[in-house]
Amino acid sequence: MAEQVQDDTISRRRLLGTAGAVGAAGLVMGGGAGAFAADAVRDEPAALSGVGETERMFHGKHQAGIADPAQACGHLLAFDLAPGADRKAAAALLRRWSATAAELMAGEVPRGDDTGIALDAGPSALTVTFGFGRTFFDRTGLAARRPVALQPLPAFTGDALDAKRSDGDLWVQIGADDPLVAFHAVRLLRKQAGDAVRPRWQMTGFNRTPGATARPRTGRNLMGQIDGTNNPKPSDPDFAARVFVPDDSGDWMAGGSYAVVRRIRMLLDSWDHLSLERQEKVIGRRKSDGAPLSGGTETTPVDLDKIREDGSLAIAGDAHIRVAAPESNRGAAMLRRAFSYQDGVLDDGAPDAGLLFVAWQADPRKGFVPVQRKLDRGDGLSRFLRHESSGLFAVPGGCAPGEYVGQRLLEG
Repeated sequence: MAEQVQDDTISRRRLLGTAGAVGAAGLVMGGGAGAFAADAVRDEPAALSGVGETERMFHGKHQAGIADPAQACGHLLAFDLAPGADRKAAAALLRRWSATAAELMAGEVPRGDDTGIALDAGPSALTVTFGFGRTFFDRTGLAARRPVALQPLPAFTGDALDAKRSDGDLWVQIGADDPLVAFHAVRLLRKQAGDAVRPRWQMTGFNRTPGATARPRTGRNLMGQIDGTNNPKPSDPDFAARVFVPDDSGDWMAGGSYAVVRRIRMLLDSWDHLSLERQEKVIGRRKSDGAPLSGGTETTPVDLDKIREDGSLAIAGDAHIRVAAPESNRGAAMLRRAFSYQDGVLDDGAPDAGLLFVAWQADPRKGFVPVQRKLDRGDGLSRFLRHESSGLFAVPGGCAPGEYVGQRLLEG
């Protein structure tokens, strides 16, 4: 990879140098220089990396987009079933969407697609994930099969929720390492929805692009903080139990998960006015490398009992990592797989930016809810956040070739 990047750097430098020389010579040579520059631009550039070749599998025990690393760009969409659309219409829609998602994730051109939006790109780690909101079951006559875990989330004191950007009958998460590949999937799925659904809301986010750092690193959020150090990892022995509904549940949700989706605006202007020392105290970690203030490196376990020489707690009582820690929440944990967002500025000039928070767990009553209740009561970071939209979705397990997502529910 280092050799490849070096070759590409030389290529771009050569091209830029050639263009600069041509620009200067053009003062004397006139039109001839333009033709020479055009030939230089037409040269095939060296590949930056193999990012476009990365492929995620659509078919399998679990849906993609849950345990996979979060991609560079993401779209979260919610739809409501159109008036008159029933269980049969919903099944037909999920059948179409599943077939198209499988083709797109394999880097293929779906049948009937003439958009050409991502014609030159590989799959670019594309994932497409489908889920059902609470109201979906009422509108399809399936209320008796609605999971008990899909009960409405409780109200939190920090909520300032916009109902128009919350909930929905159907939820789709699309992620890719190339923005055009992600947009192509969004565009195609919306076209294929036809008259079966009505768009409810859409949110677009981003993460650091793969290869942007010298080595793989934990991502940073828009506050500049390393975010996700203590996320459950697929290698953890209890990962599946925390994230996925057990296989032996005997339910159509076996192998599935529950996604809590929150649009969280960060009060960045207020945050930026804090000193570095104060920011680190609010989080409980050093901003430079993510190491806990109790000592060590980023991955050193946090010592919540450590006392400093002056007698104070190394990790403050209201520090975010203390309040959110499983040890502070009877072991409650969830897999956070978020995207940052930037939607311009508000009327007062403040940035409309923050986090598209997506949390995955086997049961939100044992994952998100107890942790958020604790954060709501005593998290020092909450003063710099506004929860502006919310949704909870049942995300069924994956499907085999020839099947579609949700088939066990809709045809069971």
